[in-house]
Amino acid sequence: MSIDLLRSYYAAFNRGDAAAMLDLLTDDVVHEPSQGAVREGKAAFADFLAHMNRCYSEQVIDPVFLTSPDGSRVAAEFQLEGRYLETDGDLPPASGQTYRLRVGAFFAIVDGRIARVSNHYNLADWFVQVGA
Repeated sequence: MSIDLLRSYYAAFNRGDAAAMLDLLTDDVVHEPSQGAVREGKAAFADFLAHMNRCYSEQVIDPVFLTSPDGSRVAAEFQLEGRYLETDGDLPPASGQTYRLRVGAFFAIVDGRIARVSNHYNLADWFVQVGA
């Protein structure tokens, strides 16, 4: 069941369907980004998704999932293909640059919903790919 939940999450991600992604989260979801402050709650995650969808166009490619025996923890590894659309804060200027990153993501599952999302990738590699 947990792997099916993550497949639904990433299918919604690839469609750019933030509402469907949010429906899969607990109200008190914790988001731990690779860089930056931890976000708590569905509203904060919705704000994050809106920001990301404005600045980036991304697709998860060939995800592989691993799960704990009880299904309460799930990990995903995948390639993330993206295009940098709009300059994101103090990051390098955007001009439609493309990039491809290996990402590791870790999830906690509570009552059939995602309660924690923790993403990890190589930001230095992203800087090189976008020409920083």
